[in-house]
This record gives sequence, C-alpha cells and structure tokens, in this order.
Amino acid sequence: MTNKLAPISAREAPKPATATLPGSRGAWSPPSMSSVEDTGLNLITISDLVAKVLYFGGLMTGFRVAEIVRLPYTGVVDRTLEFLKREKFVEVKGSGGIGEGAWQYMLSVKGAEKARQALDRSQYASACPVTLAQYIEAMLAQNQTQLSIGPEMLKRALSHLTVTEEMMGRVGPAVNSGRSMFLYGPPGNGKTTIAESVGRMVLGRDIWIPYAVDIDGQTVRVFDDVNHELLETANTVGDTGSLPRATGVRADPRWVRIRRPVIIVGGELTMEGLDLVWDDTNHYYEAPYQMKANGGMLLIDDFGRQQVRPRDLLNRWIVPLEKQVDYLTLHTGRKIEVPFFVLVVFSTNIEPSDLVDEAFLRRIRHKIAVGDPSFEQYRDIFKQVCSQKHVPYDEEVLKYVIKKWYIDAERNLRCVHPRDLIDQIIDISKYTNQPPRMTREMMDRAAAAYFVDL
Repeated sequence: MTNKLAPISAREAPKPATATLPGSRGAWSPPSMSSVEDTGLNLITISDLVAKVLYFGGLMTGFRVAEIVRLPYTGVVDRTLEFLKREKFVEVKGSGGIGEGAWQYMLSVKGAEKARQALDRSQYASACPVTLAQYIEAMLAQNQTQLSIGPEMLKRALSHLTVTEEMMGRVGPAVNSGRSMFLYGPPGNGKTTIAESVGRMVLGRDIWIPYAVDIDGQTVRVFDDVNHELLETANTVGDTGSLPRATGVRADPRWVRIRRPVIIVGGELTMEGLDLVWDDTNHYYEAPYQMKANGGMLLIDDFGRQQVRPRDLLNRWIVPLEKQVDYLTLHTGRKIEVPFFVLVVFSTNIEPSDLVDEAFLRRIRHKIAVGDPSFEQYRDIFKQVCSQKHVPYDEEVLKYVIKKWYIDAERNLRCVHPRDLIDQIIDISKYTNQPPRMTREMMDRAAAAYFVDL
C-alpha cells in the first residue's frame, strides 16, 4: 500500500529509516523505553493514570501498577510513584516481596481526591496511550511499501474454495491496489468468504498497534480484543511481567502485536461509527472501524442495507481512498488527521446500478461480479465438502439432485448449497443414529428441509 500523501499532523513525526512489505518481520517494532521522556507524555499525565489505577485497585504493588498501565517499572513507574509519594498522594503500606517494586501502595485521602478529579475528566484507567505522532510514525513505517500478491500466494489463500482462474485474475490486482474492491452478485456464492480469506491469509501477517492513543490529553482506545487477534509476545524477565520486547532491548510495552486486522461490519454500520465515538459516561473515545482496521481490511458486508444511504457512505470514503489520509473529529470540534492504510471491500447482493450511479462506481477501483457456479464448479464444490465432512460422495446421486431440485425446480445453483445440504444430511443422520450417506432418500429429505419455494 503506497503512501501518496502523508497526513499534515505527521510532518512532525520522525520518518522511518526503512520500509518493507506490510506484514514482513523487522519492518518496525516498538522502540526501547527507559524513561518518562520516552513515553512522549508528561509526568502529570502518567501520574493521573496511575492514581486512577490505584483508586480502582486499592492496595497494589509497583510491579502490578506497571503491568496494568503497560509501562516499565524501572525508569517510569518508579519515578511516577516517587512523585506521587513526595506530593503525599500515595502511601507505602508494606511490602509483598523483594525490592521497591514489591512495595504496596495505596492512595492517601489527598490522593483519592486527585484520582476523583482525574476520573471526572476521563474514566480510562488501563494501558498508557502513545502519542498521536508515535502512532502516525508506526503506521507509516509498517505500511509504506505497496503490497505485491502473486498468483501462487492467492491460490494458497483460496485453496479451500473453488475459484476460477478468471476470478483470481480479478481479485489479485484488486488486493494489490490496497484501496477498494466492490464484490457484487447473488447471495450464497462466497463474496464474503473470498474477501475474508484474502484478508486473513494474504494480509494476515503481524502488525504492531497501540492499546490507546493520546490526543491533547484525550484518550482514544484502539486495541479491541473482539476485532483484533493477539499474537504471541516474548516474556521479559524482571519487574514488568509479560511484555513485548524489541531485539536486544526492552521494548515500549504500550504496543501489542496482532494479526493484520480483518474487520467485518454489516447492517449495523452508521455514519457515527466511522468517526471517533465519544463515551459520555466514561469520557474517552473508541476508535472508529477504519482506524482499528488500519494496516488490514475493512469489509462492509451487505452494502446497501445499512441505515444510511449508500451514497453517503461512499462520500465518506472518497478522501481516505484517494489520499490515504482520514479526518476524524473530536467532540470539541477539532479535526485530526491519521494515516489510512485500509483495503476497503464492499460486498452486496443488490444490483450496483440500484445502489449508486456510474460516477460513484468510478471511484471504486475494482468491481468484481461473483456469479452462480457452473454445473462443473458445483460438482467440484460438492466433492470438496463431502471430503471435508467425511461423507462418501456419489456422482449418480448428485446428478439426480441437480435434475430434480435445480433443473426441474428452475432453481439457481449457489456455491453455499453443497455445504448446507451435507450439513442437513449430517443432522438427519444424528437423529436416525445412522452414518451419514449421500443417498437419494437422504438428499431428498435434506433438500426438502432446506429449500423454500418463494
């Protein structure tokens, strides 16, 4: 994915020394951290966060505080606790082990008041955020070089599907564009499966993202354990528990290594969900879908069935898709710029001409029709499903099914039908306590239970 226009807010950020293929190891990793200055934040901001953690946690060791705020104890948390102790905000109540990190801390009356004041501003009390400049630098460093996907890599990604060479010849260039892809066609033919498989197998390498980002004192939560898949991290030895490491040095633990995200949204998508989401109760932001998908794929499934007009959704993507920069708005009205390295995939069962006009479709770089399978493709899918589900395949029975339930019934073939019909057979076999078999009787029972004549 090539960066053609760096965000204005990124101009102050240091430029990465090298850039490699997205997902390749060694492109970027969290820098070393040994002091408060390395965080990019001031001591007051960190002390407010620590005070909130102690307010909720009660009696806690320094090591435990460091683990929660994802900062090294030595050089950062110890200095913060020393400041809070000197200002009489915390008191040492004992020791749970050897060394100062095992000392047990508790807020004083004065400290509890400080924590309540901090909580009035924001209820966020978790991993310490990185600065916006640090986030921008990391995204630029990890997404600078254009993705290059060849036929063999794409075949491996789609090996569990029956996809024609013609289809792969369309999907490959669309993925390499790193911009946008429009998949359309009847339901049940694998549009979502194709997009998700490409995202997880091709884009699915590692990337570092922060737990949260600080923007002028406002916290934006980025890491989401629902949409992000954690990868293993090396354990550091010593006072901070299990934290990521850079090669040979202690890495900034505010970053987490995940598989490049593939985020799927459907009818629940709203315009509000594409901007910073302010939590009126907890007083911090949730990053929008596209920011959480940075470096990966955002799949908008069932496009056209959202509560907002398709035209409005496409308008929202014009600048990010063309400039690779997204504009987000704080509740104060201030706009910020963040890098936009997202492969946006629109998937719809609705005829494109019924959704938007030609001018808008021109802005979508790749339009790919995913149609019904041929009889040969349908047979190949059926064989593959039978093999996967350990049901003996019978060619003559399949011919019977195609004639009775498709040709005579004037029903269209769908790629999803073989899987669903075999699942029906398995369900019936469990009920009758017999091994699943592909017989005419079983296929008739399965089809009668599955198909609905509208």
